[in-house]
Amino acid sequence: MPKTDVPGTAGITGHRLRWWTELPLIVLVYAAYSAGRLIVRGDVASAIDHGVGILKTEQFLRLNAESPLNRLFTANAWIGVPADFWYASLHYLVTPAVLVWLFRSRAVHYRAARAWLMISTMIGLVGFTLLPTCPPRLLSEGYGFVDTMAQYSDFGWWGGEASAPRGLGGMTNQYAAMPSLHVGWALWCGVMLWRCGRSPLTRAAAVGYPLITTIVVMGTANHYFFDALAGAAVMGVGFLLVRPVQRLTEPVMDRLRARFLRSPEVSSATESSIVGAGCQTSAGERIPRQRKQSAPQGAESSARPAEAGRPADVSGDGAPAPAH
Repeated sequence: MPKTDVPGTAGITGHRLRWWTELPLIVLVYAAYSAGRLIVRGDVASAIDHGVGILKTEQFLRLNAESPLNRLFTANAWIGVPADFWYASLHYLVTPAVLVWLFRSRAVHYRAARAWLMISTMIGLVGFTLLPTCPPRLLSEGYGFVDTMAQYSDFGWWGGEASAPRGLGGMTNQYAAMPSLHVGWALWCGVMLWRCGRSPLTRAAAVGYPLITTIVVMGTANHYFFDALAGAAVMGVGFLLVRPVQRLTEPVMDRLRARFLRSPEVSSATESSIVGAGCQTSAGERIPRQRKQSAPQGAESSARPAEAGRPADVSGDGAPAPAH
């Protein structure tokens, strides 16, 4: 049968995705990102200056939505406690869940989506390096912010140092606030759910998850409104860079696959099989297992139509009986 192109698959190579190659790649990139956050902590004084400058700019433009949201979260535990759980956990649960969902059921979109997420994450790391920023919760009391993670720490596993578990605060960079990758990753999840989901519930989650995450990061005093805007901008730049980066890295990835994995040409040749007279399956297509024939092909066709439904008359020793 002829091989047809699926819309939206341009530029995708023919090799099959394998979880045992995808998982180490994702873990490696995230480990490099986490290590980079710790290394590029920056100067505390400059981080505070950047935070105060962002806050004053927002106040001048009347865009400091984090101030009233933080007052609301600190005055109402029924809002603040779920918001803290949202901030501390969903960032690390929803994003991998969407990746796995794309890998298993939307493989056509997976490779570009994974590249978009990784590129944007690395751009965010550059932002942490160039612009270390003190979040609102770490500003002096005169600015009016309350650290809800510290206020409601008895309800969760976190302490007074961001969302890190108690005693592990030194393993996080509290001045990596600009851009907000909480918002950036939530936006990525929303786009993927909207594009690849079909049910009304999926579409509602696609809109609600990034919107609520944006409100949460400001209400918990972990990010400024401009941090959220920067997170969305980083995802936009990463989206534009997906195709150029794929064109640059694909030759390297092809060489690695040819060296460590089975060659795509060999795979397609072995998986291809003859179906019938001149009809051949397309590369990678499989057909159901056929029943082996005990008689040579053409034996049945030589039988006369009149004898097709009559059992053969044989003698006791297996020889054909004489004709009457």
